[in-house]
Amino acid sequence: MKQAFLKRRLPMLLAACAFSTSAMAAPQAKNIIFFLGDGMGPTTITAARIFKHGEDGLLNFERLERTARIKTYSNDFQTTDSAPSMGAYMTGVKINQDGISMKDARAIDPERDARGNRTIDKCGGNNGLVVPTILELAKARGKAVGAVTTTELTHATPASTFSHVCHRDAAYTIARQIVPGGEGYNKALGDGVDVLMGGGRHHFTPWDKTANPKGRADGRDLMSEFAAQGYAVGNTRADMMSARPGRKFVGIFSKDDHLDYSLARRPEQPTLTEMALKAIELLSKDPDGFFLMVEGGKIDHALHDTNAKNALADTVAFDEAIQAAIDRMRTIDPGLENTLIVVTADHDHTMVLNGYPKRGSKVLDIVHDYATGEPKKDADGKTFTALVFGNGKVRPDVRADVDSATAQGDRYQQEAGVRTVYESHGGGDVKLYATGAGSAPFKGTMENTQVFHLMKAAAGL
Repeated sequence: MKQAFLKRRLPMLLAACAFSTSAMAAPQAKNIIFFLGDGMGPTTITAARIFKHGEDGLLNFERLERTARIKTYSNDFQTTDSAPSMGAYMTGVKINQDGISMKDARAIDPERDARGNRTIDKCGGNNGLVVPTILELAKARGKAVGAVTTTELTHATPASTFSHVCHRDAAYTIARQIVPGGEGYNKALGDGVDVLMGGGRHHFTPWDKTANPKGRADGRDLMSEFAAQGYAVGNTRADMMSARPGRKFVGIFSKDDHLDYSLARRPEQPTLTEMALKAIELLSKDPDGFFLMVEGGKIDHALHDTNAKNALADTVAFDEAIQAAIDRMRTIDPGLENTLIVVTADHDHTMVLNGYPKRGSKVLDIVHDYATGEPKKDADGKTFTALVFGNGKVRPDVRADVDSATAQGDRYQQEAGVRTVYESHGGGDVKLYATGAGSAPFKGTMENTQVFHLMKAAAGL
């Protein structure tokens, strides 16, 4: 009987061995580019698609063949903050609200110094566990690594790739963790993150009453420290464009804030597409491959401000950067045989598309009656926009009519159902898109932590 059982099982066992051998022989992702649209929930994607291409069009990243639905809750909140949601992608661990790549850390706000800046880190020792990020794992394997963002470089999303701190607002601590050789450096980064780009130079430069009132209280000039460690240091688009492979690069293109919205970008600031392409140019020369994170961070800022037009325009700019990066990688790695591309969001927002607008309507417009084409009215006889928010700071006690020209203006703020100081995140699932080496397992409904494990497996880290 035993021999008969083995005879029946032998073909299955051989097939399993063949599958295992085939899986092991499959090309790994030598390179990973992780794109994060901050706050880019499903409604934002839909509205940006209509804004750019109409109802029957597609954004570039929507054409990627692998798709999944991602659950976003944090370790302690039903509706997540950016820090724990990005941390889940980067570490594979559910993190408490406001925590930066720390397991079970208690979030403690930094305190203000004598000049009113929140430079005093109060996290303390033994407050949570440091968990390695995929950027750190890639660096440990000899890969080049980079982080590019339209926010401050110390903001929650980029920080979660290279830093560990109990509270996202401890930005001055986050800054010193990425300067090789200096006090507070994160030694898991080896000889340093190879490419860093974003805003918020004040976190890296010393306080000056006139020139830098938001500067560092400890007097350190981290930009000079970067230079002393061999980095090329840039403050402008021109500086970035002149950077060459073979040398690490840090570019901080805004003095004391995030970068501009794409609709109002000053010429001294590079576009997200330019930053992504330059990062690929610098990182792709490493024979061991690279890991790169690219964030479209201003999408989130516009949504918090209930300013749909900037949110949609920055989503389109994010989409253009993704396509440009994929096109460039296809010239470096034809067929993306050794490159994994992942595109997702960290959380949703409360924006909704409503009111039965006619197909072909401008998504930022007021709603018009389907039959007559006249402005549609609410129950109080007032016009209203197709895009509105669940909560936010614009909720008048007495609603007034809004016309099409006003509703489609660059600075128009859509109305909200609940008045709050600023619009909150939404707790709904977000979308994920993937292509290239190791992308097949990205499907179905997944925990955000699983994305880390799939990227880690794809790269063999």
